Amino acid sequence: MNKETYLKAYLSTFPKNSMKHFFNRIYIILFNLQSKIAFYPSVFAILGFLFAFILIYIENKGISKYLIEHIPMLVVNNGNTALSILTACITGLISMMVFSFSMVMVLLNQASSNYSPRLLPGLISDKNHQIILGIYLATILYCIFVAVSIQPEGDSHQIPGFSVLVGIIFTVICIGSFIYFIHNISQSIQINNILDRIFRQAKSRLNLLVKNEKKEVQDFPETKNWHEYHSQESGYFQNLSSKNLLDICKEKETQIEILPVKGIFILNGIPLFKSKKELDEETVKKVLSNFSLARGELVSTNYVLAFKQITEVIVKAMSPGINDPGTALNAIDYLTELLALRMQKKDTEFLKTEDQVLIKMRSVDFKELLYQVLAPIRAYCKHDIIIVQKVGMLFYYLKNQKAIHKDYYKIIDNEAKNFLTDAKSTIENKADIAKITAIENQLNLKN
Repeated sequence: MNKETYLKAYLSTFPKNSMKHFFNRIYIILFNLQSKIAFYPSVFAILGFLFAFILIYIENKGISKYLIEHIPMLVVNNGNTALSILTACITGLISMMVFSFSMVMVLLNQASSNYSPRLLPGLISDKNHQIILGIYLATILYCIFVAVSIQPEGDSHQIPGFSVLVGIIFTVICIGSFIYFIHNISQSIQINNILDRIFRQAKSRLNLLVKNEKKEVQDFPETKNWHEYHSQESGYFQNLSSKNLLDICKEKETQIEILPVKGIFILNGIPLFKSKKELDEETVKKVLSNFSLARGELVSTNYVLAFKQITEVIVKAMSPGINDPGTALNAIDYLTELLALRMQKKDTEFLKTEDQVLIKMRSVDFKELLYQVLAPIRAYCKHDIIIVQKVGMLFYYLKNQKAIHKDYYKIIDNEAKNFLTDAKSTIENKADIAKITAIENQLNLKN
C-alpha cells in the first residue's frame, strides 16, 4: 500500500463532517471568549512575547550591524543607554496600564450604579478597550525580553539596536493609544452612547433574523410524542451551532425541536430538546456540545436582552435616587424603534436545508415581550404625565407599522389600555387626565 492510499484509508476512519463540526465548535468558543475582558490582552501579550524572540533571532543575523553601517542615527549602540531607554519605557507603560485599568473599573462601577448592572457585560466586551490594554501588555513584554538580551559591556555590533528602535516605536504607539483610550472611555460612559450601542447591536441581530426567515415554511410535525433529552449542565442559553445541528439531523434522518428560549437560564437536568427519532448516546453528546451555555448574556446573540437593558435604564432613571426623566424619554425612543422591528419577526424560528425544515426553535413571542417591557414601566412611571405621553406615542407609532401577524395590533391595544388605565388611577390632576383621554381617543381604544 503506497502513502497516498494509506492516507485516504486513514482519513476515512474519521466520522463524516467531524472536521467541519470541530471548526464550528471552535468558532463558537472563540466568539464567546471575545466577551471576556482578558481575551484580547492575552492574545496581544502572546504576540509581543513571540515578536521579541523573532527580533532577537533577526539580531543574531546582523541587522543592527547593517543599520549601524548605513543609518547609524537610528540605532542605539551603547548597552547602558539601551537599557535605560527600555527601562523608562517599561515603567512608563506599566503606569499607563494601571491607570487605564483603573479607568475601566470606574466606568463599570458608574454604569452599574447609575444605569443598570446588566450593562456591564456589553461594556466589558468593548473591543477597543481590550485591544488598547493588549497593546500595552505586548509592548511591555517585548521590551522586557529585549532588555534581557542586552549585554551592557558588549561590542557595539552586539547591541540589539534595531530591537530597541522597534521598542521605542511601540512605546510611541502606546502613547497614541492612551490618548485615544481617554477619549473613548469618556464617550463610553455617556448614557446616550450606551443606549445607541445597545440599539445598534439589537437592530443588527433582529435584521439578520428577519432576513433569514422564510415566508413559506413547511408544516412542522407535532412533537408531543417525540423523544426528550435533558441538559447536562447549567447556564444561559447564549448561542447555538445551527450548521452542526442541521448536519446531524440530516445524517440521522431526524428532526429536532429546541425547547428553551434563547437567553433563558437553563438548569441542569431540564428538558433541552426533542428528537423525532431516538438518538444513541454518542449522537446526544454531539447535539449537546453544540449548545453554548455561559454565565453571562450578550445583546449580539440575544436581542431580547436589549429590551431588558433599555427597560431597566428607564426604570432606574425614574427612581427617586436618580430622577432623570430625560434619559427615560431617550430610552423610550430606542425601545419604540426596536419594537417596530420586532413586529416584522415571527414568534417561531425554523432552520432548514434546501428542501426540508429540520429544526424548530422557540423565541419570546411578541405578546410576552411587550408585557415584560411595559409592566415595569407601567409600575414605576405611571405617575409621570410626560412619560405617559411618550409611551402613548410609542403605541400610536407601533399601530401604524407593518406587522407580520394581525394579532400584534390587538396585543398593542391591550397593553395600551392597561397602561392608560393605571395612569388614570394614579394621576389626579384634571388637565393631565384630559391628556390621557386624548391619547385614548387617538389610539381608538374602546372602553
